[in-house]
Amino acid sequence: MDDDRPDVLLTGLLFYDLVLTGLGKPPTPGEEIWTAGMGCGPGGIANLAVAASRFGLRTSLAAVFGDDFYGEYCRDVLCDQEDIDLSLSRTADGWPTPVTVSLAAGHDRALVTHGQEPPYSQDVLMGDPPEARTALVHLEAEPREWLAKAAANGTQIFADVGWDPTQQWSRDLLEQLALCHAFVPNEAEAMAYTRTDSAVAALGTLSELVPVAVVTRGGDGAVAVDQTTGEYAEVPALDVDVLDATGAGDVFGASFVAASLGGWPLEERLRFAVLAAGLSVQHHGGALAAPGWYGVDRWWRSLTDPGLKKTYGFLADRLPADVGPPVRHAPVTPPRQH
Repeated sequence: MDDDRPDVLLTGLLFYDLVLTGLGKPPTPGEEIWTAGMGCGPGGIANLAVAASRFGLRTSLAAVFGDDFYGEYCRDVLCDQEDIDLSLSRTADGWPTPVTVSLAAGHDRALVTHGQEPPYSQDVLMGDPPEARTALVHLEAEPREWLAKAAANGTQIFADVGWDPTQQWSRDLLEQLALCHAFVPNEAEAMAYTRTDSAVAALGTLSELVPVAVVTRGGDGAVAVDQTTGEYAEVPALDVDVLDATGAGDVFGASFVAASLGGWPLEERLRFAVLAAGLSVQHHGGALAAPGWYGVDRWWRSLTDPGLKKTYGFLADRLPADVGPPVRHAPVTPPRQH
């Protein structure tokens, strides 16, 4: 039965994230800075998994966990707290779970990571991937074999891409879009890969390569084209105070998938994703900052701005009757004041 399929299939590298906030400025060599805030939680591919699961999507994650404290903690949070299916995941003896320390200063952050290449590749973890409604995929220069298998299964592929440290921005990577239903890069990545000088121009090029093209623009919102419906949409970002931007792009992607599975119009999909990402940056960390239906509902019910009330009026019909229990955010020091 199709109803038994996962809504979202994911694989990638998982991290234990330790986030330090309120630095004011990055430390210089030899300097010690005391900071007011600290949070911890699963990161990396966990950001997408938790964001999707909190929107009620059946989420299946294939990742490698180390047999250490950090791996055990992340597994417990994802499986027991967030109800994510880890049957495709493996625990690797003697392999350290990657740990990232994020130093959040102003609207940006610096990252320091300790880790090793995982002993199991994505293709080994996935094998013959289970049929799923969608897969959220991070495209890399070397195509993953499981991606073509998933697409052949009828799984809709929603893809993003990362920063290219080589600065080559090889257009060969874009050939993988032939397998994809949607592509959601950020503005800098989109322009670099398409050799264009604006988000809208990049969107035009990408829309010829994939049915649904989205370009995220951070504080400027997002633009998108859906060739399957002929829709174009451009929406602004929410005006929010940014505590920690870790994982905001992942929350955007998972939210866009949730709205797409709901069959929403393109503008609603974009506004919803921008909203969810905006809510996430007001909390520590990546994965556990995701708002889920509970966070969106709480925002909607507390809204007093008449302009936003009108713009987001569609939520009145989209929010489920049961938005679930309050989401659990990352453990932080000191506790947030309510």
